[in-house]
Parts: sequence; structure tokens; C-alpha cells
Amino acid sequence: MRVPFRNEPFTDFSVTDHIQDFQEALRKVESELGREYMLKIGPDRIETVTKRKSINPSQVNQLVGVVSQADTALAHTAILAASAAFEHWKRVPPAARAKVLYKAAALLRRRKHEFSAWLVFEAGKSWVEADADTAEAIDFLEFYGREMERLAEPQPLVSITGEDNELVYIPLGVGIIIPPWNFPLAIMAGMTMAAVVAGNAVVLKPASATSVVAAKFVELLDEAGLPDGVVNFLPGAGTEIGDFLVEHPLTRFVCFTGSREIGLRIYEKASLAQPDQKWLKRVIAEMGGKDTIIVDEDADLDLAADAITASAFGYAGQKCSACSRAVVHELVYDEVIEKVVERTMKLRLGKAHEEHTDVGPVIDERAYISILKYIEVGRGEGVIVHGGKTGDSSGYFIEPTIVKDVEPYARVAQEEIFGPVLAFIKAANFDAALDIANNTEYGLTGAVISRNRLRLEQAREQFHVGNLYFNRKCTGALVGVHPFGGFNMSGTDSKAGGRDYLLLFTQAKVVSERL
Repeated sequence: MRVPFRNEPFTDFSVTDHIQDFQEALRKVESELGREYMLKIGPDRIETVTKRKSINPSQVNQLVGVVSQADTALAHTAILAASAAFEHWKRVPPAARAKVLYKAAALLRRRKHEFSAWLVFEAGKSWVEADADTAEAIDFLEFYGREMERLAEPQPLVSITGEDNELVYIPLGVGIIIPPWNFPLAIMAGMTMAAVVAGNAVVLKPASATSVVAAKFVELLDEAGLPDGVVNFLPGAGTEIGDFLVEHPLTRFVCFTGSREIGLRIYEKASLAQPDQKWLKRVIAEMGGKDTIIVDEDADLDLAADAITASAFGYAGQKCSACSRAVVHELVYDEVIEKVVERTMKLRLGKAHEEHTDVGPVIDERAYISILKYIEVGRGEGVIVHGGKTGDSSGYFIEPTIVKDVEPYARVAQEEIFGPVLAFIKAANFDAALDIANNTEYGLTGAVISRNRLRLEQAREQFHVGNLYFNRKCTGALVGVHPFGGFNMSGTDSKAGGRDYLLLFTQAKVVSERL
């Protein structure tokens, strides 16, 4: 009998042996930088004329890899390959499909530091952030394998005399997987393999900035014994192949994590029935957030400052769950700001591969320019009390930036910046703080720091987010512990890493036989 699910432990980088092992993995990966990566469609590896360079955001003159790019003709071929593979993969017993995930998890666990090193070089993740990303990928594989085995068991139905009834969950068909660059291993692997273990075949279009990490994962799936065509690796520009994949009549579902703008476009395109399309396409979307930590007047202020700092500046604020707004009761407002600034000043901005880096680079030039523009907006909408400047010009480094005295409907309090920028907003009382927390179009994560049980219970009911945390940070959801997904323009509340998630990749069929 398979052991119950347990979250993969994080690496303790205070242990000398762990430090040395990680440094060795960094050296190994660095020796492999600059290689070329091809598409994988069915059994075929395909090199194209059009290629995209992936660079290290910590050192922009360092080439991570060169990735072939697909056009619409190859996208069509990939969908046909997935459709053909689906016909046999859907008949593979769920327990056998789950074994592929367990094998992939075992392989990934053995090469944990190696994959984390790829995240350091391509995604600009610090050691700790990269390690957590890889651990989460392992968790998704282990958890979804067990979930598929659970769903394959006889499902409870009300019994009636004279009939034998059963409900089974069957796969949907061909899916398009469009993961984000900020968790290029964990979310990519979770989205892809949830669909696969449910019996579907997919076309994986990785984020352009982190396609090498995805290519390495597809190689691992080959080693784990996944049949050709079940996952087709199709890097390419969204402007070139995105709409085509979503609109294709053989596409049955789209699983997307990314910006509100692109998510809404996918939702709209998928809603239109194409000629010869036999189904309503399903869209599973997670589209970002504008997340708030509320600090009450009686809160543990050191705890509040720790939670805000970690949530705002982990991975340079490039998490959809990141705290980008701290709404603080006026009686403790100045003290909380002082404590957060004090902690932020101790964060080390540096290259991701360096052992003691706390805050690495932002992902690319586009993000760099956009975040700096928001910092300038912040100068006009509040007072910058820390940061606001760039770092080492060899990479996309931006100082953790804190803006105080921001109005609730200011741009930096409403728009998703996706960078190391934190806005402080003063609230007259707890009711006002909740009103501010709920005043955006998003509803992903939030946190409340308070010792007052009645106010925590009030927030439990009134704080409208998919993942709400009390007296802790608002980032760091664990698979199986904190099923993840949000409300409103944060997406379809998919609850990744939870017991409901695989249902999104299946359809329920009831068979009744008269006895």
C-alpha cells in the first residue's frame, strides 16, 4: 500500500554538506549552459529556423539556452499528435498513469539540486526560492498520483433496489498547458501532470523566459516512461501560436497561469465554438492578484513585519500571492513601517547563484522597465521610505521598494506590479482595513495579523480571497495543505494542490444497469 502523501522537505542551507552539494549542482548546470533545445511532437525532436535565446537575468550576457520556436503549422501537428496519443492513453488504467508521476517524482528528487540550479540560472531564483520550487514540483507529482488513484475507486452513490449504478471520472481529451515563468518547474509540472494523470494528452507551451527548465522536465518524463505524444513540447511566441492553440477545434481544455490580460483573452477565445467543435471548452485559469496583509492595532508587530517583508520581497515580489499592499491600523502604522524598513534593509540584493542572496533579479528587461515605471508612479502617489533604485547593471536588479502614505485607489494600490514594490496604506479601524483589502478586482491571497479572535472571525467571513492566512505570511502555499486559487479577476479558483483539482481535467459519467 502506498504511503500517505507528505510534503517534500526543504533543504537546510545552514548545513555545510547541503551548501557544497548545491554549489556542485550549480557548477554542473553552468557547464551545460548555451545548449540548443528542440520541440518534441509525438516521438519527433524538431529543430526550427526560428529560435529564442534564454538568458540569465542575473547576468544578461550569459546564455542559458537556445530554444526552437514553433509556428502554427507545427502547433497543428502537435495537437494532432496529442489527439492520437489520447486514444490509447485514456485507456491506460489510472493506477498505471499514476506510476509515471511517482517515477518522475523519484527522478526529480534524485536530481533536486540540479533542477533547482536550472531555476537559479534561468528564472533568477535564490537558492531558497529555487529549492522550494523544486520541492513543490515533487509534491504535485506525488499528490496528483494519489488523487487519481482515489478518484478511480468506486464513488459513493445512493443505493436503490433493482439497479446497479456507478459513477466514473473519465478524461476530457486534448489540453493546452500554458504555465507561467515565475514557477517554471512547480506550476508547469503541476498543470501538465494533473492533466496527464487524469488521462488527457497535452500540448505544453512553456513560458518563453523559462523554456529550458520546461525542456529539462520533458526529458525527465521520457526517462519516467511517459509514452510519446502524451506531452508535446511546443515552445513558441504567444503572439504566434497562442490564439491558434486555444481556438483549435480539437482543443478540449486550456489550463493557464499568467496575467489578467492574457487570461481574459483565452477565456474569450475559448468560449467561441469553432467549426467541427463538439464541446464547450473548459478553461482553468489563475490570473494574478493584488494581495493585502492587514495589521490590526493589537497585533504582534514583529510577526507582522516578518510576514510583510517575506511576502513582499521573496523572489523579488514576482509571485501572484506576494503582498503588494500592507493595510495597517493607524495606531501602529508608523511602527510597522519602521520595522518593515529595518528588516528590508538587511535583505541582500544580488545574483541568484550567490549563496547569501535574499533578493535576486526580476525576470527580464520588459519587467525591469515596467517595475521602474511603477516606482516613479509611486513617487507621486506616496513617499518612498526605502529603495526605489536599481542594482548591479549586469542584471535586472531593482531594490526592494517601500512606498508609504498611499491612498486606497492609487495605481500602486490597485494595479498588479509583479515586482519588489510594497505600498503602505493607513486604515482608521479594522472595518476600514477590510474594505480596503476588498477594493481591488482581484481576490487571490491575503493575511490578517491580529490577536483579536472576533476580528479574525470577521475577516474569515468578509475578506474575499481564495487563500486567507491568519498570523503568517500570505505566500508559500503547500500542496495538499493550502489548495491554491483565487476569486474575481484572480481566476477560476482552481485550487491547485487540492482534492478538487483533478476534477477540472475530467468529466463524470454515470452508468445504470437494471438488475
